[in-house]
Amino acid sequence: PLSNDRRRALPRPVVRFPMVAGAAVLAYNLPGFKARLRLTPEILAGIYLGRIVAWNDKRVAAANPGAALPAAPILAVHRSDGSGTTSIFTSYLAAVNGEWRELVGANTSVSWPGGVGGKGNDGVAGLVRQTPGAIGYVELAFARQNRLATALLRNRAGHFVEPTLISTTAAVAGAAAALARDPRTSIVNSPAPQAWPISGLTYLLVYRDQKDPVKGRALAEFIRWSMRDGQAMVEALDYARLPEAVVGLNEANTLTLTSGGRPLLHAR
Repeated sequence: PLSNDRRRALPRPVVRFPMVAGAAVLAYNLPGFKARLRLTPEILAGIYLGRIVAWNDKRVAAANPGAALPAAPILAVHRSDGSGTTSIFTSYLAAVNGEWRELVGANTSVSWPGGVGGKGNDGVAGLVRQTPGAIGYVELAFARQNRLATALLRNRAGHFVEPTLISTTAAVAGAAAALARDPRTSIVNSPAPQAWPISGLTYLLVYRDQKDPVKGRALAEFIRWSMRDGQAMVEALDYARLPEAVVGLNEANTLTLTSGGRPLLHAR
């Protein structure tokens, strides 16, 4: 979503439409490790800050009781290019860890404390696949389509949650009231009990007043269609559908789109 400064730099006012939800997940490569890796916010921040450097660290072991963790070094892999996935991932770390918030912050591209970078989801996944002991964040859709091993993560409610389309939608639902007040609201670290905590939204940014009424109406009708018929298609593409409250918010906002000051759509 646009920051206030970027919004003010645009030539005309825009309306923001969150369209689908996605997530950043943790893919890992631990040969011989048979259990499902469990991480906490503290462990994840510690790995990417360079404070936790071995898989048999007592903090990792405490989150994985009974599991035989290898005494192998950890390689933290991140995106070398700017990306929305990085924005979601670093926003989460900034939300759960004060040291990360002060030293690194959140953005589409940051100055990483350590680790190695790969370009795109392919680059990160390639480094994780070829390096025993590596861990890296990729988009949920990419992890599902490439059948990558992904970690469970303890969420704000204290549950170790699997990254799925359902848990991603739960993250949006947990922020629905805040999104109704401001569609730019971050949904990372959602309070919903079953929410995947590293979730985010993709947006359409649409000029409120459209110069061409025919194209403007077609665009408004497409957004309206996307909120009903279109939502039934997103899970087949490995994205998470929006909860009803956010669908309703978007439908209401389509009625604010105009051309020459005249509404492009009417309520139905």
